Amino acid sequence: MRTVISKDGTSIAFDKSGQGPALILVIGAMGTRLDEAGLSRALAPHFTVFAYDRRGRGGSGDRAPYAVKREVEDIDALIAEAGGSACVFGGSSGAVLALEAARLLGDKIEKLALYEPPFIVDQSRPPIPQDYVEHLNALIAADRRGKAIEYFLIDAMRVPAELVAQMRNGPMRPQLEALAHTLPYDGTIMGETMSGNPATLRKWASVTVPTLVMVGGASPAFFHHGTQTLVGILPNAQHRLLAGQDHGPADDVLAPALKAFFLS
Repeated sequence: MRTVISKDGTSIAFDKSGQGPALILVIGAMGTRLDEAGLSRALAPHFTVFAYDRRGRGGSGDRAPYAVKREVEDIDALIAEAGGSACVFGGSSGAVLALEAARLLGDKIEKLALYEPPFIVDQSRPPIPQDYVEHLNALIAADRRGKAIEYFLIDAMRVPAELVAQMRNGPMRPQLEALAHTLPYDGTIMGETMSGNPATLRKWASVTVPTLVMVGGASPAFFHHGTQTLVGILPNAQHRLLAGQDHGPADDVLAPALKAFFLS
């Protein structure tokens, strides 16, 4: 593990592997750099891969109050560590953070790849509650971390309540609860983009970096609608379907798609 210091003084932990063009991996909600190990290994023969802990997770520090801009500054610090420019890949809410970084950091990001940003742009699934972030913050403030996780899984991820109940005593529960305080961060990153209104994506119309927007063939319809809407807004984007994949794509399917795009 290595560290860089972000603009506000927060220490950001990362693993660096491989050789070649710099590629930064931005994970989504409830993940750490350790969850990127398999993808990092698959990409390392072709890229210098930076897998990092987003602030508040794993080996990284944190600082209140939270702001999305601080997370963009974390990516900027990693780009500086990589030599001043890099390619960036983000999945799920990490894709939305990566997209916002491209909007704010400009040509420091050479190419951008996104997998299933969880936008809700129509009625193909219910929107998240309007007070979603506020409710998460209240649960965290009351030290009800388990309830915060269940609220995220049921109301944002649409995991059936009976399945969530079965997970309460599962082996992963302590690790998830250790990350629960970061759930409002991802909710803040998503903002109004899970409301059912496609116009909320237009803030990224200024992102001109070459962008690959991917979706899994086995994923629910709202992921397909959201990615297609985004491609229609971005001026330099292409769409790709990964056959048979869902919201957790296999490394041996995702890695070749990233290699083909970033090295083209």
